Amino acid sequence: MSFLWPQYLWLLLALVPLPAAYAWLLRRRSKAALHYSSLVDVRAAAAGRSWRRHLPPVLLLLACSGLLLAAARPVARVALPGARSSIMLAMDVSLSMRVSDVEPTRLAAAQEAAKLFLRELPRHIEVGLVTFAGSSHVAQRATLDREALVASIDAFQMQMGTAVGDAIVLCLAELFPEHGIDLGDMTLGSRQPGRSLDEKAKPPPRQITPVAPGSYDSAAIILLSDGRRTTGVDTLAAAKMAADRGVRIYVVGLGTVDGAVALPEGMAIYMKLDEPTLREVARMTGGEYHHAGTAQTLRSVYENLGSRVQVMTRETELTGLLTLVSALVALTAATLSLLWFGRITAP
Repeated sequence: MSFLWPQYLWLLLALVPLPAAYAWLLRRRSKAALHYSSLVDVRAAAAGRSWRRHLPPVLLLLACSGLLLAAARPVARVALPGARSSIMLAMDVSLSMRVSDVEPTRLAAAQEAAKLFLRELPRHIEVGLVTFAGSSHVAQRATLDREALVASIDAFQMQMGTAVGDAIVLCLAELFPEHGIDLGDMTLGSRQPGRSLDEKAKPPPRQITPVAPGSYDSAAIILLSDGRRTTGVDTLAAAKMAADRGVRIYVVGLGTVDGAVALPEGMAIYMKLDEPTLREVARMTGGEYHHAGTAQTLRSVYENLGSRVQVMTRETELTGLLTLVSALVALTAATLSLLWFGRITAP
C-alpha cells in the first residue's frame, strides 16, 4: 500500500496520547464514585469494571485512526471484478491460411480455436477482433457480446498480403482511442489523398511517456499469423509502440516453419513462418510466443492463453472504502454505548 498524501500520516500522532488520557479519566471517575453511596452509582461503578465499558471507546479510537489514514489517500493494487479489461484478437486472413497442413485448413482451425478461447474466457472481459492480410480491419469492436464475435469470426474473407505491423497498430488504436493513433498516417504519410477545406485537421498523435513492457494490466493483444510481413508498418516498430504502452502481445505462429506448402488447388507456394520476428514481438512486449503446428495444439494454446491474459488487478484508491468502514465502526461504538449505558457515554 502507498499513499497519495503521505504527509497527512503525521496526524496519527495526535491519537498517541488518547489511551493515556482515557486511563486517567477512568481513575478520576473511580475516585469521584467513592463520594456517592446511591444504588445507581454503585451499579455504575460496577459497570465501570466491565469490559463492555471499554469497547465503545476502543472502537471510536479505531474509527478515528481509519479516518486519518483515509485523509492520506491510501492506494493499493486490488482485484476489481467489475473493472474493464479488454483483449484484442488479431487474426491473419491471408490466402496462405487456405493451406491444409493444419486440418481441415489453417483458417478453419484458427476459427475453431478462437471460438473455444471465447467460451473459456470469463464473460466480464471484453474482446475485440482485428483481421489482417494486405490491410487491416476492425471486424468487431471490443464487446461482451460473444455471439457477435462468433459471427465476425465466421465471416472472415481472405486477401493477399500480410500486414502484421498494421494489425498491432490497429489494436492499439482500439485500446487507446485517446492517443490519436492513425494507421493511415503511418502507412500513407505524405501520399495521403488531399482533404477538403471544410474537413477539420486531425489532432497530432498524443505524446506518451513510455512505461515498462507488460505493465498495463487492463488489456492484451493475441496475434495469430502463419507468415511474414509483406506490407505495411514494420512489425517491430509496431511492437515497440505496444511495449511503450505496457501492452503484452501473445503471439501464436501457425503452420510450417519453413519450406513449400500446397494450396487446395494443388499449386505449391513458399510460405515460411517468420518465427524470429514473432518471438521478438513477444519478448519486447513481455508476452509469450507459441508455435501451433496442428489444430489440437492451436486449440490448447488458445485455451491456456485464456487463463494468462485475464489480469484484473488495479492500482485503486481506497479512501472512500476506508472512510465508509471507519464511519461504520464509529456508528457501532455509539450504538453499543446507547444499548448498554442508555447514552453515548464518556469514561
